[in-house]
Amino acid sequence: MKKIKIYITAFSAMLLLGACNKELNLNPSDQIEADKAILTATDVQSTLIGAYNRMSLTDLYGGRVFLEPDLMATQTYIDWSGTFQGLTQMVSQQIPVDNTFVNAIWLDAYRVINQTNNVLANLDKVGAADKNSTEGQAKFLRGLVYFELVRLFGKSWNDGDPTANLGVPIVLTPTSVINSSSYPSRSTVAQVYTQAINDLTDAETKLGKGISFYANSYAASAILARVYMQQGQYAKAITEATKVISSNAYSLVPVYTDEFPFPNQAAVHVDNTSEDIFAIQLTTQLGTGVTNELNTFYASSEFGGRGDITIKESFLNQFNSADTRLDIYNEDSDGNLRCDKFDNLYGNIHVIRLAELYLIRAEANLRLSTTTGARPVDDINVLRKRAGAPNLTVGTTTIANVLKERILELAFEGGFFFHDAKRLKQNVGPSAFDANNVVFPIPLNETNANKNLVQNAGY
Repeated sequence: MKKIKIYITAFSAMLLLGACNKELNLNPSDQIEADKAILTATDVQSTLIGAYNRMSLTDLYGGRVFLEPDLMATQTYIDWSGTFQGLTQMVSQQIPVDNTFVNAIWLDAYRVINQTNNVLANLDKVGAADKNSTEGQAKFLRGLVYFELVRLFGKSWNDGDPTANLGVPIVLTPTSVINSSSYPSRSTVAQVYTQAINDLTDAETKLGKGISFYANSYAASAILARVYMQQGQYAKAITEATKVISSNAYSLVPVYTDEFPFPNQAAVHVDNTSEDIFAIQLTTQLGTGVTNELNTFYASSEFGGRGDITIKESFLNQFNSADTRLDIYNEDSDGNLRCDKFDNLYGNIHVIRLAELYLIRAEANLRLSTTTGARPVDDINVLRKRAGAPNLTVGTTTIANVLKERILELAFEGGFFFHDAKRLKQNVGPSAFDANNVVFPIPLNETNANKNLVQNAGY
């Protein structure tokens, strides 16, 4: 058989299912006998668990998928002293196409997608009692990853025409053979959003409402609220946010700093709080490649981090002096001002928490001049009361005040500085929201390997 040269890209690397603890013998080198990889319901569940595990890798929800976009947008709020060239390129908004951090996000994201596709392709092996849950879990993960990818590698929804702007390739079947289908073109931004919404909506329907470490129906509703907010579909965002809030399945922790527990023992895992709707669990047992990257860069060496990010004093001037959210910002022993949200080396990564749903509903209601679910002033004061800040009145509950509340409540957690700036058509750091350099480039490895991938403008 003639030897086939295969580029090591996301679409060839996806052949490694990664969930089953088996070494796959690829023979010949351009295909895998998928029917021998997933044979039983246990294999399907192992593949699903593997997808969750890969979600927790550093390049994804181990923290960098939130850290990296915020490095693009927080130049006025933080000082960066890191030595990783690839991250410094993000701070300066001069990302080359061979940036290794960008490549890693793309590669691991499509590996997760392939694992979920393998789960969905083998649902016939799952018992009837588990089928809905298995399908819902896989679609939740796939929808969440596609939403993240399109926001990073495509133009913002409100930047030009989303039905024409290019997003990322949509791959919905397992990659088991390298052939013409292994080289997909980029779908439009609108198509990727539609795929993410369809996946999350299916997940919302099929998942139960029990609280565990895995995604449930409320987690799908919460992410849908975020997706609709990014699109400006405010009525739908209100509907999804209200499903979660009115369920009473979650509650704000009484003290803001308790949402970021630190047990003074770096290797101790802390369970989700009552406020966490979906969080990535990090423990010492997850092995190589899994660390809390928000801890790595925000925490000082005293708490296991590199301390590459310090907070500017001017950022704290936005808080009312009575606001207890200030308690999360402190000087370390060297006198550097830091955000202490991530001091726990193995703290869970908060993907979405209840506070964000109050903020989504308040802003969306204000934009529509409605009070669906609650008055905006009441939603905002739920958070301000917890923080000990003075209540707002109806007259002072403006969109500007709600947006400021998002910063005070969610700062440095989820890439919000970057994604909010884009949806609000505000500057992303020193650049305009629609500038070419605030969209990640398609990795060079991918465009070299796949002639069907069109590079983003400006690269």
